[in-house]
Amino acid sequence: MIDESKPIGGKILTKPFMFFSAIAAIAAILLIKRFIFGIGAVTNLSDGYPWGIWIAYDVVVGTGLTCGGYAISLIVYVLNKGEYHPLIRPAVMASLFGYTLAGVSIFFDVGRYWQAYNPVLPKYAQVNSVMLEVALCVMAYIAVLWIEFTPVFAEKWTDKFRIVSRPLNKVLFVFIALGVLLPTMHQSSLGTLMVIAGKKLSPLWQTAYIPLLFLISAITMAYAVVIFESLISAIALKREMETPMLSKLSLYMVGLTVVYLIVRLGDILLRGKLLLAFNGDFKGFMFIVENLLFILPFFLLSSPSKRNNPKMLFYAAISMLLAGGLYRFDTFLIGFDPGPGWQYFPAFSEIMITLGLISIEIVGYMIFVKKLPVLPAVRPA
Repeated sequence: MIDESKPIGGKILTKPFMFFSAIAAIAAILLIKRFIFGIGAVTNLSDGYPWGIWIAYDVVVGTGLTCGGYAISLIVYVLNKGEYHPLIRPAVMASLFGYTLAGVSIFFDVGRYWQAYNPVLPKYAQVNSVMLEVALCVMAYIAVLWIEFTPVFAEKWTDKFRIVSRPLNKVLFVFIALGVLLPTMHQSSLGTLMVIAGKKLSPLWQTAYIPLLFLISAITMAYAVVIFESLISAIALKREMETPMLSKLSLYMVGLTVVYLIVRLGDILLRGKLLLAFNGDFKGFMFIVENLLFILPFFLLSSPSKRNNPKMLFYAAISMLLAGGLYRFDTFLIGFDPGPGWQYFPAFSEIMITLGLISIEIVGYMIFVKKLPVLPAVRPA
């Protein structure tokens, strides 16, 4: 039923491809405006809100959503669960696109983008800065992901990659190990960025456990996105669903969510801040929605029959993706208050550029799965 990975073939210039390409083209035009007239011409950023959706979504949420390569590698290579190996390549590819575009979005977001390389220069390094650790880890992980994905290119173009294939295969385990280490470091450090925000972050989210919560939520989101992408690709590409494998994977997702909720709700109860969620304000509402979305998968996947139902797996994955994404978005934007007089809502151009980056990722996925041996070869459904 499942064989080696193969390109699925088919037309590239489909209607979905053209639609997402058009959105990417609009984003490209807006980015030209950004680089000609400055960041203020396309964003509503300010001294009070120096980080908008380009950081909150494209980087903080986006890297969490695309931790699939990291999360599946944990199961396959650390826990030695080889049965999940068919999920490795598509997961690594999704991580590759997500992290690369997150790095690119930082370049757009930095005011003095021509100095974006400064973190790699020792003379500019502030070794006590968590932001330096995040920057270096993300840059290193992007490089590691492209190296991890090199065997896919080598299978497609054997002659061109013959020189590097054999040496790379001998040391690939080093990059796999780095691929597990680096996200563990920077995903938790993304949370640390908001620990140092102090009282500017609402007590509903401000806690010393943010680094741990960010790490756990990244892994749960990663398993959710692997389930989501597998089901979507099976439907869109008319392939057989990998339901038995995804059913088992959902147990890891639910198990980690239990740990997350124990830490999250236990901490806020011990700090005596839970009643803030019922003040009737927008922050309290978002806190409640966020945690209800974390709890919902327990009911959707409460029995073996439900876990083997693709529809229930799909809904549970969406709920978990929304929950993890909302938690990160709330922490960086909704729960953040820089003080009186500061307000932020993303400009239309900010939103369009973000949608453009997402569209590039979707277009890249379409091209790669059709032209490269990424997905496992299966018989048609």
